[in-house]
Amino acid sequence: MTPRHCAWICDRRALCAAVLLGTAATASAARAEPVRAVVELFTSQGCGACRTAEPVLRDLSRQPGVIALTLPVTYWDYLGWKDTLASRPLTERQRGYARGRGGRQVFTPQAVVDGSGVAVGSDRAALDRLMHDGIQHGGLPVPVRSEARGDRIWVEIGAAPDAKAELRGEIWLVPVLRRRAIAIQSGENGGRTATYVNVVRGLQHLGHWNGQALTLDVPDTQADIADADSWVVLLQGGADNRPGRIFGAAKGPGL
Repeated sequence: MTPRHCAWICDRRALCAAVLLGTAATASAARAEPVRAVVELFTSQGCGACRTAEPVLRDLSRQPGVIALTLPVTYWDYLGWKDTLASRPLTERQRGYARGRGGRQVFTPQAVVDGSGVAVGSDRAALDRLMHDGIQHGGLPVPVRSEARGDRIWVEIGAAPDAKAELRGEIWLVPVLRRRAIAIQSGENGGRTATYVNVVRGLQHLGHWNGQALTLDVPDTQADIADADSWVVLLQGGADNRPGRIFGAAKGPGL
């Protein structure tokens, strides 16, 4: 092998190594990207209008900096089909948001962005505006991290960015089912198969946050609810069954 051939091989190997390292760095950066928005979609298998919101949420769930959650509610169950994923706490969460806005009316598909902005869940343009406006006004100001460590879930909550703001909130572990296809037999969606992503399966209260940095270490059984296979951590303000602004959030494995 001539020196020229050796140099060519070395250059090729260096180029391949650089490409592989760059790809790995890009993937790592995508995984490490902080959450900039949380979108909660209140929906029901019995709601005919909800089918147009499902692909919107699926698309949002693929965005690295977005947590997109499906929250099935129960108040459509009387119309001929009982939602197989719905639970009363999720219905109460939606009603709590309504109380916080000074009203009582709830609807599906309804999306709540960062615990404050509200839009029709199928209106992608409106959701993009709410997420953009949220970022322009400080976004999710408190850093939140979470990861699995053996049979434990480690959660780190940062300090409030401004001590004078006197931010206070609650820490929630939200078990989620990452994907589920449901064959709906009757009702407004009878005969179709709906595919849901990041379905909320419970709301686990982990504790109170007083604005100071905090670290929690909880057993992973806290996230082992129903058929959940991952989780989300939310740091959220509000009181008296009126969930408020989301200050920070973190994704669990596979999200």
